[in-house]
Amino acid sequence: MSEEQKVEDQIVDNEVVEALEDEHANEEAIEELAALEAEELIAQIRAVQAKADENWDVALRTKAEMENVRRRTEKEVSNARKFGVEKLVNEILPVKDSMELGLKAAIDLDIEDESVHKVREGMELTLKMMNDAMTKIGVTEVSAEEGEAYSADFHQAMSMQEVAGKESNTIIAVVQKGYMLNERLIRPAMVMVAK
Repeated sequence: MSEEQKVEDQIVDNEVVEALEDEHANEEAIEELAALEAEELIAQIRAVQAKADENWDVALRTKAEMENVRRRTEKEVSNARKFGVEKLVNEILPVKDSMELGLKAAIDLDIEDESVHKVREGMELTLKMMNDAMTKIGVTEVSAEEGEAYSADFHQAMSMQEVAGKESNTIIAVVQKGYMLNERLIRPAMVMVAK
């Protein structure tokens, strides 16, 4: 091999080495670029995942809030149906009380006159119709009878008196009937209680 050949081989070898080094450098650059792109992609994926999680949380909260609004509305509508007549019932109760007192007075008179008998009968039928109508809309009388235990939940004590032979805290007289509307007290029974 001649000197020239050696120089050419050396040049070719140098070129091959340089080409390999360039190729290796390019591969490293590509790998670094790929690693950077992968890290960026991973960061973007994480950011997108965080945003998706946040949106999912908002969606769940919104759904829960809508469910709560629906339930609350149903309850309000139900209560409006149940207790919407409360004002009317409170206006009618004094009329019912007056009719009952009038009927009691007519019975207490114990007059055997035909016209008084017809008035009594008319009042009894009217009271029966009123009681039936009130029962249909959910109005019931509060239990308050002589000898029954006094309950602050359903009764209002008008006075307390010592009565021989009566237990303390028992009802001795009912002054005015009490009423409930669909299990809600709308007027307590006014009673006199034994001390």
